[in-house]
Amino acid sequence: MKILIKWKIILTSALLLGPGFLKTSEAQQKFEKSVFYNVMASGDLDAINKEITIVQDAQTNNKEGYEGALLMKKAGLLAKPKQRLKFFKDGRIKLETALLADDENTEFHFLRLAIEEHAPKIVKYHSNIENDKLFIQKNFKNLSPVVQHAILDYCKNSKVLQPDNF
Repeated sequence: MKILIKWKIILTSALLLGPGFLKTSEAQQKFEKSVFYNVMASGDLDAINKEITIVQDAQTNNKEGYEGALLMKKAGLLAKPKQRLKFFKDGRIKLETALLADDENTEFHFLRLAIEEHAPKIVKYHSNIENDKLFIQKNFKNLSPVVQHAILDYCKNSKVLQPDNF
């Protein structure tokens, strides 16, 4: 009888606390640049949506720039043109606002270049490619190893940036 009561208490506790534990583990996911760049490279819509949530909840400075890049990447994966345009515009505003707030942020110049290089001509988002390329080349050595690695990985498929630029 005592064993049965203990099991009921354990099961009830697990059921009541279970959802709370799940929310806690999701909320504890923190923004990590290496994960961010893997998600950007993946083109996986579910992963991008999860990363957007992580960035929005992050206590990271200038998170609008990261969120903007993710929104523009997401736009390229959506089927409906109206949604594509909406997410691209929203992302563009966030990334450009982050660059206006911190024009010396080489990482945001890289994110903008990566988006610009693959943006469709109709959105007219190509005017800073050459300036961003030069800025990235100039400041590459000052970046964290994670961002340097992301740039070098990007260079493998880029027509604008080449590994020998660094």
